[in-house]
Amino acid sequence: MEENNSPDLSGYITGQLLIAMPHMADPRFEKAVIYVCGHDINGAMGVIVNKYLGDLTLAGLLEHLNLPKSASQEDLRIYFGGPVDTGRGFILHSTDFLHPETIALTNDVALTATLDILGPIAEGKGPKDCLLAMGYTGWEAGQLDAELHGCDWLQAPCDIDILFHTPIEEKWDAALAKLGVSPEVLSEEAGQA
Repeated sequence: MEENNSPDLSGYITGQLLIAMPHMADPRFEKAVIYVCGHDINGAMGVIVNKYLGDLTLAGLLEHLNLPKSASQEDLRIYFGGPVDTGRGFILHSTDFLHPETIALTNDVALTATLDILGPIAEGKGPKDCLLAMGYTGWEAGQLDAELHGCDWLQAPCDIDILFHTPIEEKWDAALAKLGVSPEVLSEEAGQA
């Protein structure tokens, strides 16, 4: 009989949303919704999808990087993806645009972390849906699992509308609603809904 050496990923949540519980102590993650880009035995990586990075826009980022600007997508806001590697950009986007450096995370969502994608986005020739973030959120091996068991996060299936089309100030409530949970029923003591 042939031995299967592929890892069992059944307990991992790549491609799902993490929703911060109301009692989250770290203000960087208060009411955060995080798209989980990767989760396995070695740890996890995700991008916060409901917090802007100040007033930074694509136009400002292109200017900072001395890259050509285009009028098409200049007002696209940049997100605070998380506190790790904040000088590096990560673009979550629809899979209708693939670059050689793109990693398809699911059938609907891809991740690209190269400057080469900024030109097509600025010109309106990039992916139909995209979210540009600086930095990411990372967890060491077992850390996210412990936080999930400690009731710091709820997990929900990813919803493309929440990820790309829901106004930023509504994403936390919308992600909770995806689970059938009202923010009012969550309490610091309850931990789980």
